[in-house]
Amino acid sequence: MFHKGRSKLFEIEKDTNFANRILALSMPSALVFIMLVALKLLPAGIAVMAYASIILFNIVWLFPITFELQQIRKYIFRLAKEENYTGEKFDLTENDTREIVDAVNEMHRFWTEKAEKLEAQTISDTAVLDTLPDPILMIDRKGNILGANISARNLLGDNITDRKVEEIFSSNNFINAVARVLNKESESENLIFYVNRGSNRKDEDAQKLYAHIKQLPWISKGRAVAVISLYDFAKATKIEKMQSDFVANASHELRTPLSVISGFIETLQTTAKDDENARAAFLKIMSEQASYMSLLIENLLSLSKIEMTQDQAPEEKISIAPIAEDVSNALMLKARAKNMKFELKIERNLPEITADYGQIRQLLQNLCDNAVKYGSENTDITVSARVTEAVPPSKSHEVAGGRAVAITVHNFGEKISDEYLNRLTERFYRMQTHKNKNIKGSGLGLAIAKHILIRHRGNLRIESDAVKGTAFTIYLPVEQNCPTA
Repeated sequence: MFHKGRSKLFEIEKDTNFANRILALSMPSALVFIMLVALKLLPAGIAVMAYASIILFNIVWLFPITFELQQIRKYIFRLAKEENYTGEKFDLTENDTREIVDAVNEMHRFWTEKAEKLEAQTISDTAVLDTLPDPILMIDRKGNILGANISARNLLGDNITDRKVEEIFSSNNFINAVARVLNKESESENLIFYVNRGSNRKDEDAQKLYAHIKQLPWISKGRAVAVISLYDFAKATKIEKMQSDFVANASHELRTPLSVISGFIETLQTTAKDDENARAAFLKIMSEQASYMSLLIENLLSLSKIEMTQDQAPEEKISIAPIAEDVSNALMLKARAKNMKFELKIERNLPEITADYGQIRQLLQNLCDNAVKYGSENTDITVSARVTEAVPPSKSHEVAGGRAVAITVHNFGEKISDEYLNRLTERFYRMQTHKNKNIKGSGLGLAIAKHILIRHRGNLRIESDAVKGTAFTIYLPVEQNCPTA
């Protein structure tokens, strides 16, 4: 028992308050003994021994309480500093100190649960905000940006958090509107302003934005008190143009087959009404035109869908080898009809790429289908894939940096003249020789391929030779987040 007490005595930290408390409790006794000795009512030796006994008693009485209070203080400090501290066992002898520790533990448990719920809610809210297509900013009462969703970071940069609004935006109208909301002069503000490298002037380089600034319905000291939502007019204009182009292209391409079908229906209702041979021939042509319209509509819808997602970076991890195998198997019968066959040359240990599985399969299917359609009979089609150092640069769009996977679809057929190579990815473009040979197609396959590659920050290279054949090579980056070198 003595050794246990002594070990605790050595564990206790040097504490001047402990000594002061001992002296304070012993001081009245000291004064009494001094007076008794001065009046010669008590011998000095006995007075000293009595005073020493009182001091010893006070030490023994205060020591357990002081020791346990120091342990509790350490424990509370560790709870405050160590985020994942789970607590420790105490051998407490005093009821009061045990109750203090129990109260501290209960408080710690309560706030830990609160913090976990708050963290989960924050993660959930962040995920929801990141799914929104428009930029969203959260600001505090001092105008500091506390948070921003992915759209806002893509528009304004990744380093906008913890910066003031006026550091990011130069528009005085916008800054003043934010100030009015923060100062509670108005609950919300709506305005249109221009962002142009620190200038608020409207010119062809300026970006036109619509802003809605709104007070939050709750107040939390030092936290978000307002939200800013931005709307990019350029994106809206782009979508409107895509919709307009879609309607115009669809109307133009559907007009011809509809006219053909309408003409044959009129003929079948009049002059060829009783002509069995004419009816059979006309119905065959009408069926072909209907199939063409179905293919055209399907491709137009596919192209429109791809364009709508063009600004959304793909996030899946996919392997090229199984896609190439699936596509070649799907086109095997079509190839056999021309006595052609597919040969796969996929490099071993080909890395997975970050891409949209459905779009990459469609891209490879279009290229392989064209290879069968425009290839010569009794030839082979080779589909190869390899790792390359980088995606070749493009004049029309930004490509990703870092390594890439190059997929080549090679066939033997009519040489494509250099004058046509740059036009192959235009919508509805078809070479005249293919039209003359009555090769069926919508003219949208390579346009779809081009837009898929734009979304994936990849590229397309086409080489054609009368002897060596034609090779379409697509370059797909391994990672989407690598900046261009």
